[in-house]
Amino acid sequence: MTRPSRLDPAGLLDEALVRAVHRAGAACGGIYLLDEQEQVLSLAVMCGVPKEVTEPWWRVPVARRGPPSTAVREDRLVWVGSQEDMARLSPASAAALPHRMAVATVPIRGAHRCWGALNLVWAARRSPQLSRRERAQVLFGARDVARVLDTAVHLPDPPETPRVVPVHPGAARPGQPALAAADLVERLPAGALALDREGHVTFVDNAAVELLGRTPGQLLGSVLWETVPWLWNASCAESYRAAWLGGAPAALGVVRPPDRPLNLRLYPDAGGISVLITPGRAAEQHPQPHDANTPGPASAVSAAAAGRIHQLMHLAASLTETVGVQDVVDLIAELIMPTFGADSMVVSTAEAGRLKAIGHRGYDPDVIERLEGLPVDADLTPVGRALATGIPSFFADRPELARSHPESPLSDNQAWAFLPLIASGRPVGCCVLAYSRPHVFTVDERATLIPLASLIAQALDRALLYDAKHTLNHALQQRLLPRALPGVNGLNVAARYLPASFGMDIGGDFYDLIRLTDTTVAAVIGDVQGHDVTAAALMGQVRTAIHSHATAGASPDKVLTQTNRDLADLDPGRFITCLYAHLDLARQQVTIASAGHPPPLLYHPDRHVRVVDVDPGPPLGIGIEVPQPLTTLPLPTGAILTLYTDGLVETPGADIGQTTDDLARHLARSSDLPLHHMIDSLVQHACPTGQRTDDIALLLLQPTT
Repeated sequence: MTRPSRLDPAGLLDEALVRAVHRAGAACGGIYLLDEQEQVLSLAVMCGVPKEVTEPWWRVPVARRGPPSTAVREDRLVWVGSQEDMARLSPASAAALPHRMAVATVPIRGAHRCWGALNLVWAARRSPQLSRRERAQVLFGARDVARVLDTAVHLPDPPETPRVVPVHPGAARPGQPALAAADLVERLPAGALALDREGHVTFVDNAAVELLGRTPGQLLGSVLWETVPWLWNASCAESYRAAWLGGAPAALGVVRPPDRPLNLRLYPDAGGISVLITPGRAAEQHPQPHDANTPGPASAVSAAAAGRIHQLMHLAASLTETVGVQDVVDLIAELIMPTFGADSMVVSTAEAGRLKAIGHRGYDPDVIERLEGLPVDADLTPVGRALATGIPSFFADRPELARSHPESPLSDNQAWAFLPLIASGRPVGCCVLAYSRPHVFTVDERATLIPLASLIAQALDRALLYDAKHTLNHALQQRLLPRALPGVNGLNVAARYLPASFGMDIGGDFYDLIRLTDTTVAAVIGDVQGHDVTAAALMGQVRTAIHSHATAGASPDKVLTQTNRDLADLDPGRFITCLYAHLDLARQQVTIASAGHPPPLLYHPDRHVRVVDVDPGPPLGIGIEVPQPLTTLPLPTGAILTLYTDGLVETPGADIGQTTDDLARHLARSSDLPLHHMIDSLVQHACPTGQRTDDIALLLLQPTT
């Protein structure tokens, strides 16, 4: 057999995953690849479980809570040994996976970048603790995968759906029915049908063939629900997940079209799943004895209802983690559309009596443009009717919609669900799910979609309010920061402000550049305690005070002292760290005064970078007035003075001295870049995933000839 080459790393990646699963003794595993531009993790390859079972997690935003995203975002191994651990890490994931299982996820850290994450899953009946040996095996597996990706000539693109490889290449296949039957007898009190870890049928008896209405040739070797589509729906999926991921027996009730009920009982083990199929009526009339670990007829009867409840719990938990409108739209597209088999969706609100699309997927932009601005008229469009009456409507095909709303503009879709989004008794919008083929909405689907619309409405209402506040706060922040830094002859300048990744997108970090004379300039950087409107307002007052004292000719120490006196009159109730640097370009020197602020970095033209030894005074605003020490040092042509706030160097669990030294080394390595590229490189180095727990302000100053 020819071994895959570096030109086509997919095969090597498959082999590395299987090795990692075997080495750790896991039941299944997967490799997520990171799209750095979109900040999304895509499940590229998996083994030990059918891909359909993991569909809700094929694409995971890095910002979302959960094992893969947390591992990449925080650059650490994430261990989830129990449901309690999962609930603490991610309530949405805990609701989606209410099974006894353990998960280890570790970032795939290559030589120069993070490639993604390795995810390993153990079923029930194992210790909730990760042993030192197992931890080493998981980490070794991630390094093995990283080596494959580091040495690949052509990197694999994340597929639309994950690739599935067998976790046991030597397992029984259709050509070995005797082995498959032997395995089946060991797992079940009676045999009917056997599946391997990837969902392929490896054995089927005559009774199962008759009940499923397929031939042995159609079933053997196929993925069960691809050959028998009515064995896969939302409620069935939860039973399959319980068996594959939780390792527990499960039951489900299904209807073979048109009206023949069947009961399926799933019995999993490390090699696969055995399935016992019985007619629904016969099972109800002659119930079989069962113990606490064996699913009985009652569980099969209630499987659909339990599936609906679980769906709502999962989606409700996911909606609680949305923040802005785009988050709500993304969640509908990533979770709700696949769950209900929709091909496209649009979310609309009403503004001044007209429709406004705030998010859509699967629609041509021209269609959205035609729908945009239509009047909210209950007689004209189903959306208008839903907003006016609060009543959902379902249309199984185009003629049905045309009969109800003959004047409604139609897209190329064939079936629709119009769900009014009502929050606190008032309409906030309408969610439309559309299908490319006629679709009859079952009682179960309607029973789930109607309460789900209420959950979406609550999330959308919060998101609209958040986005409005965000827009206002962002505008305030931009008005308080300098719109543009003044041009100074003989000085190159670059500046950045980045708010924390989570919160109100507003804070108290600030910077400023004040031209004093033709050859002197003042550079200021500071950090007001807090991340709210009060911090931003106080930041504006501090900037104004510093600017006033600096242009009046005060020395650096006096600027900070007099600003501190101004703050005492305001009684801010918060402290402010600040660093003031007076640059004399003619003398090629800088004089620095610091009020409790992190020390600057100074790059010398000889490529040496050091942390400037500044003697700081106390922060401003705490009611203490002492003389501010001054530090004067040379600033030759080509040198780079780097002023920053602590958000650039503070990392949870890391020593700030080490992170500052690391930043200095990166500054030296980036010294050949233009200043604006250099400042972006510093930010990227400090926040490789783009996630920030604190605001960042950064100011680079370089004297030129």
